[in-house]
Parts: sequence; structure tokens; C-alpha cells
Amino acid sequence: MNSSSLHHIGYWTPREELPAFEAKDIAEQIVNIREPIHIIFNERSGYLGISRGGELSKKPTSYPLLATLPAMYPEWLGDREFLGVHKTRFPYITGEMANGIATTRMVIAMAKAGMIGFFGSAGLSPQHIEQAIEELEAALSEHRLSWGMNLIHSPNEPILEEAIVDLYIRRGVSRVSASAFMGVTPNIVRYACHGLYRDSSGRIRRTNHLFAKISRPEVARQFMSPAPSAPVAALVQQGKLTRQEAELSQFIPLSEDITVEADSGGHTDNRSLTTLFPTIVGLRDELLRTYSYNRSIRIGAAGGIATPGSAAAAFALGAAYIVTGSINQACVESGLSAEGKQALAEADLADVIMAPSADMFEQGVKVQVLKRGTMFSSRGLQLYELYRKYRSLEEIPADQIAKLERDIFKASLQQIWLETEQFFMKRDPSQLERAKNDPKHRMALIFRWYLGNASRWAIQGVTERKMDYQVWCGPSMGAFNAWTANSFLAEPSKRNVVQVALNLMEGAAIIARAQQLRTYGVPVPAKAFHIEPRILSV
Repeated sequence: MNSSSLHHIGYWTPREELPAFEAKDIAEQIVNIREPIHIIFNERSGYLGISRGGELSKKPTSYPLLATLPAMYPEWLGDREFLGVHKTRFPYITGEMANGIATTRMVIAMAKAGMIGFFGSAGLSPQHIEQAIEELEAALSEHRLSWGMNLIHSPNEPILEEAIVDLYIRRGVSRVSASAFMGVTPNIVRYACHGLYRDSSGRIRRTNHLFAKISRPEVARQFMSPAPSAPVAALVQQGKLTRQEAELSQFIPLSEDITVEADSGGHTDNRSLTTLFPTIVGLRDELLRTYSYNRSIRIGAAGGIATPGSAAAAFALGAAYIVTGSINQACVESGLSAEGKQALAEADLADVIMAPSADMFEQGVKVQVLKRGTMFSSRGLQLYELYRKYRSLEEIPADQIAKLERDIFKASLQQIWLETEQFFMKRDPSQLERAKNDPKHRMALIFRWYLGNASRWAIQGVTERKMDYQVWCGPSMGAFNAWTANSFLAEPSKRNVVQVALNLMEGAAIIARAQQLRTYGVPVPAKAFHIEPRILSV
């Protein structure tokens, strides 16, 4: 390469700083993302390089200057509108791991670091959820820090789903992440449309922000469209929405924050982010034209984000924000037991498997869980096959019943039913009424006893049930373990959600800078794309 083939904009002269043309020196300079960086040309060697500081001039001096890139910050990787609307510093969210695995402690830590955490409400009673809301309000409301709660689709327990929406509206929970929904329900519509109003300039404002976690275009379409008119009208008639709220709901999308969930732990369609995300973005753009919205819809990315490279890839696709899940379970703030965290710390990429879901067992819905060191998946699949094959427990051969009681339930089915009755008497008595008239439903409730408790055993660290632990986990856990090996984040006792988040964001910014320089022709070495974890401050 010679200078005549390059267009330069001036010259750079070093002072104390030396230019970098060798691979090692280039890699060392790239990490200084918070300073402007210059792309220069070495006329003697014919190579491009980079430099910092020095003196810029129009007069011919030491090195021809091809470009100067401004400082960049991890905070700027996502959508600036997301930061403004949700009043955060970073476009980063920790997801709502169920049964309180995403604890109030985790949510508080994230909020204080300028990020968002969603509490893991799924599987908990309204009373437990309200206690969590009280804790979060006490810790965060005075400083007006952002946080949220989960609302999981509960097709088998619609009364419970409605009760939780009632609770969120009554307590003024302004951010909710809706997960596992296969379509828009009246409860979702009620939450999203509650409190809609016009400000003094005539712009429609939200009281409640609904984050819709989706993995299918047909579901995304429903959330990015205005609220369907039929449930809106019904809610008005029931006195659950005002006429003004109903009218305004037709001019805006039901959700303005869509989380595209790729291959993840828990409920997942095992989709690839690089194929799913652009599809949803294209659909978003189509709906913006169709409905002529005067506002945008922010598209975030979740699933498989566990390293700086995967975070950088998500932002490169155009993600407004990123959401992490599996990796947070292995952090000290997680509600998972020490035994469960250790199992996650030993996981590799292939140590995951699909297993029946407790909350949507009858529909055959599956969740992705840890396979290593547990028999939960095989035992759960065995229960589902029996459910499909037989109409009642009484039809199952006696020898198979004996095996279930010995190997899986470790108690008689009669005893399990008594415990199941006690549980649903408090949670949702209508399930017991249905079971009286439907022996197959009774069988499903008993089988769900095992699926539901398997998660709780992992949370509580019940030693005698270690082989039955249900730990939601995607292959990202293996990638995270490989990245953090031999670093301060290798041990579960040192894994802190804020440090994990800061390292992912910092690393993603460095990788973005490295890729930026490479597109300008700088010979960026491969090692510049491998960012080792280090202790960072907020």
C-alpha cells in the first residue's frame, strides 16, 4: 500500500505516545475506548496503524492521518431512547428467572448500577410477589431507580394471572416483562393500557411499560399492533379500563419494548438470534408503516448472551438493549442454592436438554434445563409420555405406578395428591374442582407436583433430591464458563451480577471498536476480540 492510494485528512505527530503498527501494540491500544483514536499510515512500511494523543496538523509531518474516531462508551451501544424512557445508564437487563431465582437483591443491585432487573415472579403466590414489591419500593423508590416484575402466561391458572395483574396495577408496578405468552390476553391488554393519557403537548403517554418477550413473528405481531378491539371493549364494559384509555390504545403499539428471545434457558423455541432478530426488526418496520405510529418500537435481544462477543453481536444486529438470564443464576445474588450454582459453573455448551414445563405441562410445552448431574429431564419426559398414553392414573399398570412412587415421587401417589390438594386450596381451588370431574387433569396435577418441586429443590439445595434438580439453563452457560475460566469470575462465590454486566458491556464496546477499526483497514489481531474479565467500577 502506498500513500497515493489513500485519502488523508491531515497529519499526526507523536508527543509522548507512540503509534501502534504491530499486532501486540494495536491490541493494547484498542482497549482505551474512552479516548479518541487516530488511524494513521506508515509511509516507510506501507502499513496502517493507530495512535492516541499527539498533535494533529494540516502540514506534512510524521504520519498521514486517515481518520479520527471519537471516544465511545458502553452506555452508547444500545438505543439512546431506551435509556431516556426507562431512566437507565446502560442498555442492559437481567431477566426474570422464575420462583424468585431473580431475587429482590439482584434487582436492587442492577437498579443501583444504572440497569434494569426483573424480579422472578413466576411460580410464586401473589402474597410472596407483594412482599417483593414492598422490598423493592423501600430500597429504590426514593431514588426513582428503575426496576420491574415478571408476568408469565398461565393458561392453566387464568385466575392467578388475573390476580397478579390486579396486584401490579394496585401497587403501581410500572415495568412488567411478559414471558411465555403465545398470544395477547385480556390481562396483558389491561396492564399495558391502564393509565394511558395525553400530555400537555397532545402526545400519548404510558403509565405502564410492557416488555414483551417473544420468539415467534406471529406473536410479536400481536404485541407490536394496537390492543385488539374486542378485549378492550370488554374491559371497558367491566370497568377495568376507561373509555379514554380504550381510545388511546388504538393509536400506539401494545408494547414498545420487544425482547427477541433466541436459544435460552427455560421456555425457548431454540431459535438463532442472527436469524430471528432481523426477522422481527423487519416486521417492526412493516407495522410502523401500517399503523403510522408517531413513536418507535424498541427491539431488544435475549438468549445466548453470555460473553462480550455475543453481547457485541446483539448490538451489531441493532438491539436496543440486551437481556441476560442463565448466567445470572450462577451469581451470588441469585436465589439458586450453592449446589445449583456449582452445577452451573461446571456446565459446558452441550450440557443442556429440553424437558416438560411445569406450568404448561398439558400443552406439551418444554423448557431448556441443565442435563449434567441430574435426571430431571428423563424423569419429566417419562411423566409426560404416561400422561399422553393414559386417561387416568388408574389406567397405568401397577408395576409402572410402583416404579413412579419408588424412583420419582419417593412417596405414594395418594400422599402426593394430599400435598397437591393443600397447594391448590391456597393457590387456585378451581383446579381441584376440575380434577374431581376430570381424572386426566388430576393425573396432570400430580405429575406437575414433581415438575414444580424439582425447581424448588434446586433453589433450596435439598441434598437428597439432587438428582431431581431442575435448573433452567441454555448453552450460554457453557460459553460463560469458558470465557471466565482462570479469571476472578470463575468461582460462583465471586460472580456478582453487576461485575458480570459491566464486563459484558465493556467487552462488547472494545470488540465494537476493534471491528470498527478493522472495517477501515487496520490489521486488527484476533486477540483483540478476546476480552478477559477484570474488576470494573460503575
